[in-house]
Amino acid sequence: MRAFLIVGNKAVTKPFNLNDLAGSAGRMDIICRCIAQALFISHGIRKDVEVYVLLLGEPDPPKALKIVGSEVRYMAPDERNVGGIIRRALSLNVDKKWRKSTPGVYVARKNLCDLLEELNVRYDVIYLREDGFDIRKVACMLKNPLFILGDHLGLKEEDEEIVMKYAEMIVSVSKLSLQADQCIVIVHYELDRC
Repeated sequence: MRAFLIVGNKAVTKPFNLNDLAGSAGRMDIICRCIAQALFISHGIRKDVEVYVLLLGEPDPPKALKIVGSEVRYMAPDERNVGGIIRRALSLNVDKKWRKSTPGVYVARKNLCDLLEELNVRYDVIYLREDGFDIRKVACMLKNPLFILGDHLGLKEEDEEIVMKYAEMIVSVSKLSLQADQCIVIVHYELDRC
């Protein structure tokens, strides 16, 4: 298994306009691309992948999404389709327990500590950052990794401090700052080679 946790600093926590994913939805377009790149392969879905998204935008943060590749149905890789599935999940009233929205998609009221406390039991926490170990040198050693990365804003200082308490390793896919969805593609590529 492998998993990704994407922090959406401005991604809204209420149903949003599908025609404005990049604007009024708080860069939900980035979140949609990350989910698509994490889950989809040609003519299928990666069954051994889970995607977690922490939404920190207005008006009701935090909210978390969990997308389980082996359970997902009715999802296509385009931003609008993924956005519609997220919008539906955000229409539910939630507490700290995962609530199913659509097949393979769950929503809960969880913050970063809650998520990492839950996921640290099942996954080895890996923080993706430009100054980390070259993924090519460590990819084949990673067992059940959870890769944490931020959206276009990265991680806030206080969130990075929380991640560092759980992270077993800091890994880099490039010395350059790449887009989050590009990082996910590179991670898959390197792990698929092992």
